[in-house]
Amino acid sequence: MKYWGLLAAKLAVGAGVLYVIWLGMYRLYPFSGYYASHPQDAFMHDLPWTTLNFVYNLLCNAVLFFIIYDQRFRCRKCGRRLRMPVSSGSHGHLIFGPPRTDYICIYGHGTLKVNEAQLTGREKPDWKKNDDDMWKELFSMTGKQTDDD
Repeated sequence: MKYWGLLAAKLAVGAGVLYVIWLGMYRLYPFSGYYASHPQDAFMHDLPWTTLNFVYNLLCNAVLFFIIYDQRFRCRKCGRRLRMPVSSGSHGHLIFGPPRTDYICIYGHGTLKVNEAQLTGREKPDWKKNDDDMWKELFSMTGKQTDDD
């Protein structure tokens, strides 16, 4: 639930910041008052205003892209950034060992496997939820005791 809440919060903050930028653009542009009193809008009649709208549109798309890109590499349970990337496979063995990168949640909630070579089109990253505590297994291999034992 934190994962989707974090996405909604980032989208709301991004939309708020972009709306403030839009209001500042509209109010500070020198000819917006002239065009506001006439039936025609400044868009497509004033090249600097049209260019400013184009750059603003690019900014909106960039903000949305970076919000979604950041969200892809977050834990689906706690919303923290996934860490500890481990590369495996090789570009020389695309059929039997394709290259991929594995990320894990440092609290043991799951792992994300991202394929580096897209052989059959765009493939979604594979999120694998850990049912039990993955750190227990690691500590049992080293011989150390956890707090639960």
